[in-house]
Parts: sequence; C-alpha cells; structure tokens
Amino acid sequence: MKIQSSLLIGGLMVAKSLTLQAYASETSNQSDWTGWRGPDQTNISPDTGLLKSWPKGGPKLLWTYEDAGSGYSSAAIVDGKLYTLGASDSQERVICLDANTGEELWTSEFETDPEEGYRTQWGAGPRSTPTVSDGHVYVLGVAGDIACLTAESGKRIWRKNLVKDFGGAVSKWGYSESPTVDGDKLLITPGGSKGAIVALNKKTGTKLWQSKKLKDAAEYSAVVVANVDGQRQYIQLFMNTLAGVDAANGNLIWKSDWPQGRTAVIPTPIYRDGHVFMTSGYRAGARLVKLNGKKAEVVWENQEMINHHGGVVLVGDHVYGFSDQRKGNLMCIEFMTGKVAWMERVERELHKGAVHAADGMLYCLNETEGWVYLVEASPSGFKETGKFQLPKETTLRDDNNGKVWSHPVVFNGKLYLRDQDLIFCYDVKG
Repeated sequence: MKIQSSLLIGGLMVAKSLTLQAYASETSNQSDWTGWRGPDQTNISPDTGLLKSWPKGGPKLLWTYEDAGSGYSSAAIVDGKLYTLGASDSQERVICLDANTGEELWTSEFETDPEEGYRTQWGAGPRSTPTVSDGHVYVLGVAGDIACLTAESGKRIWRKNLVKDFGGAVSKWGYSESPTVDGDKLLITPGGSKGAIVALNKKTGTKLWQSKKLKDAAEYSAVVVANVDGQRQYIQLFMNTLAGVDAANGNLIWKSDWPQGRTAVIPTPIYRDGHVFMTSGYRAGARLVKLNGKKAEVVWENQEMINHHGGVVLVGDHVYGFSDQRKGNLMCIEFMTGKVAWMERVERELHKGAVHAADGMLYCLNETEGWVYLVEASPSGFKETGKFQLPKETTLRDDNNGKVWSHPVVFNGKLYLRDQDLIFCYDVKG
C-alpha cells in the first residue's frame, strides 16, 4: 500500500432545498456527506468558496490511496473520515480513511464476493456506496448482504441477506443500491414477490415492514425520501415502474408505468415540489411526473436525456447530465418542461460519465480516459473552466471491460475521485 499525503482544512456552507430540509436534518450532521448523493439526496455539495477555474494540469493533488480493491463504490465522508467499499481476494470490505491525509484507519470484511453469478466482464467488487448514520456504517454487497458496522472501528453489529431473509434476487450486475437512512429506518430494495422495498430498524436490523403490493425485481437505483402534501413517502424506480410507498407501513400509494425501461435502470430519480424526474439508458429517455394523491401524472417525456449510469443533478431549475443521445453529450434541460437548453460534446475527453455539483459548478468525470472537467452549471450555455486527467490508471481492468464509474464527491474543499483500487484527493478550494 502506498499513501502520499498533505493536509488541507476546508470551509463549508450549506443551502439546502426546502423540500428535503427535514430529511437532511434527521439523517445527519449538516457538516457531513453521509453517503450516496449526500444527506439531502441532491448530489450537490454544501461547499462554497471553491475554485471557479483550474490551472493547466488541474488542481493540486493532495494524496493517493492505492489499496481500495476492485469495485465502483463512491465515498461517504463523516467526521473527517472517508468510507468506501472494495474487494480483495474474494472478500468485500469496508475501508475507512482519514479524509484529510488518505491514511488507512481500518478495514473490515463484511461479505464474500462470489465473483460470479453476476456479469463480471465489467469487473467484480461492490457497486454501492456506504451510508453513515449515528456512529454506524451501513453497507450492501453484490450478493445481497446488508450489514451495520461501527463507524469507529468497523465492528459488525448486525447482518441480513436480501435473498435469504427477504425473498429478493441478485440483480443482473449484482446488488448496486446504496442504503437509505430515514430517522430510525434503513430502506433497501431486495425486490421480489415478498415485497420490493423493505424497512429495517437501523439499530437492530429487525424488519419493520415490507411493501407487499410492490413486487418488482430490484434494479440499481436508491430509495428517495419525499414529503408529498404532508405525507412521508419513499420513491423507487424499477425496470418498468416508478412507485411511491407510505413511509409508515410500506403500503403502495401510487404507481407509474415506465414502459421504456430496459436492460438496466440505474440513475436515482430526483424529487422536487411534488414532481419526480427520472431517466434511464438503452434508449429509454426521460420523464417528469406530477404526484397528485394516489396518481402520478406525466408532465413531459423525451428522448433527449438518456442517462445510462452517470447520474443527473438538478441545479436551480435545470437538470445536468450526460446523455447517450448523439454519442454522449453533456446536456442541460429544463426540469419542468424537458426543453433542451444546451448540449455539448468535447471530443472524447468529455464523452459520457458521472456528474456532481458544487458551488455553481459541475464536476464531470469521463468514464474511459479519466478526464475531469470543471463546467459552469448555467442554462445559458456550455463553459469549461478547467480540466485534467487522472495521473494513474488502475491495472485491475487489464482482464475485464470495467471503466471509471465511481461518482465524484466534493467536500470540505476537496475533490475525491476513484478508479477501482486508486483513490485520489485534490484541493479544489485553493
């Protein structure tokens, strides 16, 4: 293992969406990035005062960690510690690093990686991101083990299996959902005839309810928490269904068909003010629905935004993300209308990848060559203000077709990027 490090203390300030403030306050300290898409599920960093442009060659590299193992897990950052998942020697493990220096603090094995039974031509290892809440880390492995460990040392508190305990079935490319915590509940999607979504007591792992009238197979999205006209709901996207269940008991409230969904439905939906935006790849497109009691009415749909797995982010009134349309454009569309504001493709360097937002800027990570672009989050047009390429490429892809699929995170003035076993930390505050 090789670690290169220096220290940076960053500042932060947060401006949360009013719709999700209650959820964020219940799930985490506002100074933490608790897991997938952050504590308010917007994928927008709370940081301010970040660099608006980068020097040639990119921002300063602070440290590199080279022993994360295989997999596509992103980062959770809580109390100055970075949590992620990786697999080595057929064991999936939780990895805890000092977020400022890259020093390894502890690792803990939690599931055997079968390295078969799911499509490993894209590489083995965990696909999900840990969720941290109240001193505990919640993790999901490719074969369906959901576990709770202490954040301090990685000691296991409890473990369940989505197949054996809840009647689920391993997804085609392995379970990939990141666990969602809401208050004392842990939400996860085993899928299957016993009920697609299950709520567990996060402290004990005891089942609280299972959504029996929702029996779709698990896909790859995470559960979204929403307050709709005063009612707490959990929203999930499946292959051909978008659905909302009652947070109190898992009862199905509404269901909307998504007939375009095929092969793999991956991006997590976006909820705002009674509306849900969804998109998926393989020519499926995008759609906005309006929630009205027990109905979900289609507002618009198009074939412009076709996001495979890099995710989308809503900044202001516009959605930004990559689309498979026209060979992989970075695109900006209006949330309420679906109207395309702009689309851009900058040679191969900006072709398809993941998008994260911070301080009015987009951090765009190319999935093939590891290029990172800084782009203004503005509907007025594409404006790139810096770029660089990851300094090193993993060797774990030598025998498979895997790519740079771990989503970027900006937190406390630092940009965290991952390529399988390699984790890079950059100073983006200056």
